[in-house]
Amino acid sequence: MAGLLTTHQVQDLLKVDRTTIYRMVEAGRLPAIRVGKQWRFEPDAVEHWLHERATLATLERRPLTPDECAPNELRRLLPLECVQMIQDAFAEALDVMMVTTDMVGQPITQVSHPCDFFTTLMQGANGIARCVSDWRQLAAAPALEPRLRLGEMGLLGARGLIRVGSELKGAVVVGGIAPEQWPPDEGWLRELARRFGADEARVRANAQGVYRLDREQLAKALRGAQRVADILSHIALIRQGSDGAPLPEEERT
Repeated sequence: MAGLLTTHQVQDLLKVDRTTIYRMVEAGRLPAIRVGKQWRFEPDAVEHWLHERATLATLERRPLTPDECAPNELRRLLPLECVQMIQDAFAEALDVMMVTTDMVGQPITQVSHPCDFFTTLMQGANGIARCVSDWRQLAAAPALEPRLRLGEMGLLGARGLIRVGSELKGAVVVGGIAPEQWPPDEGWLRELARRFGADEARVRANAQGVYRLDREQLAKALRGAQRVADILSHIALIRQGSDGAPLPEEERT
């Protein structure tokens, strides 16, 4: 067990308190090993986790378009920490990426279970804008039921719609799924790296870092996207006031 990090060391790295570390471990959001009564952490796993979160956190810091600047009702209606735990659990069980967005593709959660290929492309200068554009198109797709669609990364994705009453408020997106013909050829990977502004060598090196699902698993992923969306729809509806307005702040905590 030499070389493993203690909880105190991980606290220093993540700049959070011990209680938060334990919550993240129990929710499956931070890899850990039980040694007696103590948690220990593999340095590589913690570094990988930090790398993913640093990359994906830029989604929340990017400049918003005028359409995205309006108050996000879905964010106000949902208990986001609880939603993140639900999403994390489904994503790991289905072995796909998952994120919850509003109807213009703006994420209201962190991406759960991201694959290495996605994370690599997200580090590119154009990665965030292209990714959110993909999510926006998925949310706006006319199909009522989740259907697989090939995105800009060349990976398959689908969405389940979140409805609050009669209104569409957002989408639960699953993705990171390799199509049958994968990986693509060197020329396509080179062009993809150029479009995303990503490092070509890293894109090639992580081309196998995707999720491969058989037909049955794909069907489960599609059902799972809508199942999570239905759960979030139900939560949002309950938390909405009987007159159709959001609940007061003190009642939403």
